[in-house]
Amino acid sequence: MKDSFSSFHPIVNFLYFTLVILFSMVFMHPICLAISITFAFSYSIYLNRSKAIKFNFLYMLPLLVMTAFINPAFNHEGVTIITYLHNGNPLTLESITYGIAAAAMFVTVICWFSCYNAIMTSDKFIYLFGRIIPAMSLIFSMVLRFVPKFKAQLTIVSHAQRCIGRDVSNGSVISRIMHGIRILSIMVTWMLENAIETADSMKSRGYGLQGRTAFSIFTWDSRDKAALIAIVLTGGYLIIGACTKALYFRYFPSMRSVELSVFSTSVFVSYAILCAIPLSINVWEDYKWKSLQSNI
Repeated sequence: MKDSFSSFHPIVNFLYFTLVILFSMVFMHPICLAISITFAFSYSIYLNRSKAIKFNFLYMLPLLVMTAFINPAFNHEGVTIITYLHNGNPLTLESITYGIAAAAMFVTVICWFSCYNAIMTSDKFIYLFGRIIPAMSLIFSMVLRFVPKFKAQLTIVSHAQRCIGRDVSNGSVISRIMHGIRILSIMVTWMLENAIETADSMKSRGYGLQGRTAFSIFTWDSRDKAALIAIVLTGGYLIIGACTKALYFRYFPSMRSVELSVFSTSVFVSYAILCAIPLSINVWEDYKWKSLQSNI
């Protein structure tokens, strides 16, 4: 199933992920963390399906639990002492809560970045920043392309070496180390050659020259305008809420938050709306598609 949000203008995509990733790192209120991690998990699963389910539940959840347990072992701040560890240090409720919050923030940011990598392709990034910072945008797009290409090429080289008995699984320990070094040498050579070929190719096309025109498939339409207005309004309202302490929550020395009011509730609702924008667009587009199919 195709993601509809990825078909929006790159400005809309980039602004959205900039805001949600920044807010996920800054807003440490438990309600904000719960909202962000819920929609980050949901959207990553919508984009990558079974691969995201496996990654989130086999890697992200254990990482969340492990990080949450590590913090109380080293952080002993807080006034609510639950018990004392065997070394005499106190185990506090505040340190446990902060460990869970920090772990949730860390996992949420990773999930949002996985969604960013699926939506913000290299051509979108070059479209946005190619004229402003041509060299940096080219390097960044090459880095994004490099990871999957490197993985695919490593598989090809490993299979080729295995066919001639020179894989890391063949021979003694010393032989395996030598085979691994040989594969690494091959990959480094391929990586450098690929970078030189890409740079020469872009230079021959006049990339980065002043006055150079470029073809683009991205067009601005009414739905991009509506999405941009929604993102700017909700993002601006959240910034106002943060500046007025509506999202204030402290963990040390004791947990304390602002009282829940109509304004603070509206800020939380705005944050939920912002995080839900891509899923809402996809649900609406899927509904329209099914309605058209049923009328045929």
